[in-house]
Amino acid sequence: MKQLFLFTLYLICSVSFAQDSSWEILETTNEASPRHENSFVECDGKFYALGGRTDRPVEEFDPKTKTWKQLADVPMNFHHFQAISFDHEIYVIGAFTGGYPHETPIPNFLIFNPKKNEWREGPEIPKDRLRGSVGVFTRNGKIYLASGIIDGHWDGHVTWFDEYDPKTGKWTILPDAPRARDHFSATLVGDRAYLVGGRRSSAVIGKVLDLTVPEVDYFDFNTNTWHTIDSTLPTERAGTSNVANGPYLVVMNGESIAQEAAHAEVEMLDTRDGTWTSLPELNQGRHGTGVVYYKGKIYVAAGSANRGGGPELNNIEVLEWK
Repeated sequence: MKQLFLFTLYLICSVSFAQDSSWEILETTNEASPRHENSFVECDGKFYALGGRTDRPVEEFDPKTKTWKQLADVPMNFHHFQAISFDHEIYVIGAFTGGYPHETPIPNFLIFNPKKNEWREGPEIPKDRLRGSVGVFTRNGKIYLASGIIDGHWDGHVTWFDEYDPKTGKWTILPDAPRARDHFSATLVGDRAYLVGGRRSSAVIGKVLDLTVPEVDYFDFNTNTWHTIDSTLPTERAGTSNVANGPYLVVMNGESIAQEAAHAEVEMLDTRDGTWTSLPELNQGRHGTGVVYYKGKIYVAAGSANRGGGPELNNIEVLEWK
């Protein structure tokens, strides 16, 4: 009976996801600040744009009223990170500060409390595990960091995989990922953590954008082992944003050496069989921002319209995906 239920559930998901629609640029009651190399994350029903190459305050978006609200200033400049929502707060972990190409990893967590509208300094990251442009996700009350790069865009990309337990403060080193990557997002799908997109930024040899990573790797928490799927990311790019729902993983946004404009492609991986499907493209290609999946819709805001540092965007798009 359990197998029949799961099969029926997957079948329902497949039928629902097959109903394509188009991306809509939302008309909001006011405008957000333009930013890129930031994050965009949901917390308790509101969306938050925070961080970026230039100092911008935290901005909160209410999807019900389509209104932006300016909140606290940032405690320092931080960028190139994947923010997470954890225990009614927003965590910034594995971020950079400073300018190109030798950006510096921030040595501790930065934690924002939306209810109090306050920042505080969180725990320190072990010095021998410091890096930026890291993939971050949560599972069963613990926080995980994957890959990243030590020296900005210059060199030092790593395969590290770490677990942090906020209850005990314990930091655990887990098995290394199959390959290094930075400028990507990590995504939990069931009991698997997927690393998709990204590159090995190598300004030291004059190849900042060139070394994109086509392979899709995942860590299986049931066996504590890494695997690589047979199919590769259809559109190689870095500066991507990923979001999951059921067995499906969507990869979107990004930059690459292939074109000056940021990527508008939206590609969906069925993690059950490793097949890819193209979804409607964004109205505006962008990279260096996050995405939110909330109540059957994907939202994306901010980012850079071209590869590199601009122009910065401040609009928000939405796609029904249910």
